[in-house]
Amino acid sequence: MVSARRKALERLWRGNCTVMAWREVEDPITHVSTPKETTLYENLKCKLSHQKLTSASSTGGPAKIAEQIKLSLGNEFEIPAGCKIIVTQDNVTEEYTQSSKPGFFMDHQEIVLELFKEYA
Repeated sequence: MVSARRKALERLWRGNCTVMAWREVEDPITHVSTPKETTLYENLKCKLSHQKLTSASSTGGPAKIAEQIKLSLGNEFEIPAGCKIIVTQDNVTEEYTQSSKPGFFMDHQEIVLELFKEYA
């Protein structure tokens, strides 16, 4: 059963994501396993948030600015490390990969993401 808190959170989630992973898939005819990109989850409600991180330079130069990208979604989904997460939010679609273990909370999980370059 979904809690009232979770329902309130989901009203803020304005994105959808698809989770892809590189897995061994067995051909039903030849019974030979070959690596293939497979869909683990599709059209999950989610929210992508961006946070600017600024750190002062120890050499006296300009401060370094980085961005942390965080994905919030239901905590009932197991998102394996190294998978590709395709997020569409506000009519923009981008591919990401998980850069940290998920932070699990009572009604959701949060995953820090990086732009997807290739499978590990």
